[in-house]
Formats: sequence, structure tokens, C-alpha cells
Amino acid sequence: MRLIIQKFGGSSLSSKELREKAIGHILAAKTEGYTPVVVVSAMGRKGDPYATDTLLEFIREIAPSFPLRETDLVLSCGELISAAVLAAQVGAHGVKALALSGAQAGIVTDGVFGQAEIIRIKKEKILRLAQDGHVPIVAGFQGSSEDGEINTLGRGGSDTTAVALGAAMEAEVVEIYSDVDCIMTADPRLVPEAKPIGNIGYQEVLQMAREGAKVIHPRAVDIALQYNLPLRLKKTGSYDSGTLVTHKKPQLDKSFISREKVVNGITHVTGLAQARVLAPQASGEEIETMLQELSDAGISIDLINLSPQEKAFTVPAAAAEQTKSIIASLGYEAIVNAGYAKVSVVGAGMRGIPGVMARVVSAMNKAQTDILQTADSHLNISCLIPENRVAAAVKALHLEFNLNE
Repeated sequence: MRLIIQKFGGSSLSSKELREKAIGHILAAKTEGYTPVVVVSAMGRKGDPYATDTLLEFIREIAPSFPLRETDLVLSCGELISAAVLAAQVGAHGVKALALSGAQAGIVTDGVFGQAEIIRIKKEKILRLAQDGHVPIVAGFQGSSEDGEINTLGRGGSDTTAVALGAAMEAEVVEIYSDVDCIMTADPRLVPEAKPIGNIGYQEVLQMAREGAKVIHPRAVDIALQYNLPLRLKKTGSYDSGTLVTHKKPQLDKSFISREKVVNGITHVTGLAQARVLAPQASGEEIETMLQELSDAGISIDLINLSPQEKAFTVPAAAAEQTKSIIASLGYEAIVNAGYAKVSVVGAGMRGIPGVMARVVSAMNKAQTDILQTADSHLNISCLIPENRVAAAVKALHLEFNLNE
């Protein structure tokens, strides 16, 4: 069998008309000689009846400390509804389809409620269904522990389900369908001149996802990278080629971005606060304790700069007051201010190339944007800037690195 995994996001399933577009891709795959296995997210977005965020809001209204086990039971229902509805709608086209929960699909998890990891996939049932001519439609975002407890996989869990199934079943490709055509060089809402990226490497798209591009969840890319599994990111209802994610880029059409670009994309994250801790006498062990306390409180930190005089890092703006309180409880003075954002340039082409940081600073100057902190790797350079300068900064960086061409 030529297996293909097709994953449809919630925005692709929220109405009968949109589901028909999704079904069009399933039928097209069959026509092309593929055996499709489908993975679905919960239908719609926050506010829609069966969306994950809607269900989460519902249970929080019942009890702010709703038990984790029961939370997973409730949240798993969104994908189950999607799978059952899509299977029935596919059946109306004369194609055999069967909806499966994560447990029924053989997805075995580690038993951690709310943030489970997939430890193995018992693929025999899905393979048997596919060989019998059925289209298995799997509820994403969930699995079952060894002792039968339902676990959810956390944010991006349906992407993770799709890629894990693709790896286990040795699929030719995993197609991720959403409401965007492909990966772009920048957010087109900020940069109308943004261009489609036809082909990109795993490491680059992984870095873009980590730095704020809402393209695919990093955990899913990690699995694809490990198993050398091609990913194709496409828009539901469109039959354009989208973005292909692989180890090596083939020769590209001139309308797409060349491998030789120093930078392939610009990403941004808003809603950040900067914490500056005045602790010149603090030992390494004391700083470790501070960071661990923040971690234990569920506060994610980023852009960490440590110097003898000052420790600076970012946290989500919603956690600013809690961060300040935790630091004060340890006996340190902290200045924590919201109103910041992170912009990043991403590209494997910058590896070993001198002058990239100078160009970033030049673009920030042209955008009249202050840089408060920076961080870099061989794949990206990130800058903390005032949130109200994000649009100007992204446009200036896009222009500086010739991504308009």
C-alpha cells in the first residue's frame, strides 16, 4: 500500500461545506493510488461548540481545579465528535470509513494527563482496516495508557498524532491541512509582500515554529526529522503544492524562496514581559533556585541573558505579576514590565556567515525600533522589542534580507 496520512485542523472541519473540501482531498488521494489514513482535530475554534478551548472554558466554569483525569476525558470528546461526523460524511460518498478514538487506533501513551507522550503505536488494526478498503479516521490529540486511561497530548497534539502514525506506518508523506496555503516568509497580515516558501528543511521549520510561526507543532516536526518523514503543509480546498518539509531541498521554482537565502523567514511572538533581576551577589545555585521556582509555577521563560550585575529574561505578559512575586519571595528585587514582543530571523543559510547581526541591527534602526535583548543560534537571531513596533520591525527585516524578491 502507498500510505498517506492526512490531518485536518479544526478550522477545516467546522462546517459541512468545509468538511466536503476535506473529503475532496481524501478522495483525490484514493484516485492517485494512495491509501489514506485521516487524523482530525476538534471542530472549530474557541467559541465553537466542540472546540477544545470551548470545552476547557466550560469545565473551568464548573471548577477552577477540575481534576486532570476528568479534564482529559472531557477534552478528548472534541476529536471524537470530529472523527464520527467526518466518517459519516465520507460514507455518504460511497466510501467505507470508520471513526476511531486514539485508543482504538492503538495509540499507547505514558499515562501523563494533559501532556502525555506517545510511547508506541499498535498499528495492526489501522492497517487491517486500510487493507479492507476503509478510510480510518482517527481522533487526534489523544491516546490510552497501558492501564486504559485516556490521555491528551497537549497543544499541537493532533499534529503529533498524525506524524507519529506516519512514522509507525511508514507512510510516504504526511499532509497537514489548515486554513493557510503554506509557510510564508512572514505573517502576510503584517507584510503583504510575504512570499510562499515551497520547500524548507526540518530544522528551519522547527525553529520557525518555536519562534512563533503557527505552522505546525514543534513536537510533530521532531518526530518527522527523526524518521525522515516528508511533511506537506497545505490549505484545505486548495490543490496547490503548499510547503514541502524534508531534509534536503530539491530545485525550486523561481516563484519560491531559494536555498541560498541567508534568511528564509521572519517570525514574531507578542504578549511578552521582560523581567530584570538586580542580583549582583547571587550565586549560581541561587539563580538556579529562582529559575526552578518559576518553572514549578508553570511559567515559561525565554531570551535569557545572565550577567554578574543583572539577570534578564522574558515571560508571558499574563505571568508578569506572578513572576515578580516569586522573585520577591526569594529576596531579590525585580523589574517586570509587559508590552514587549520577540521578532526572529530564521534560516540555515546564516550559519557561519558574518554580518547577519549587523544587518538585523540596521533593519531595527530603519524601523526606529529599540532592541532590549537578543539571543541567537546557528539558525536564528531573536530580538526583544516594544510590542507596538512589531509590524515595522518585521517589515524592515523582510526587506533587509531580500525576502520580498
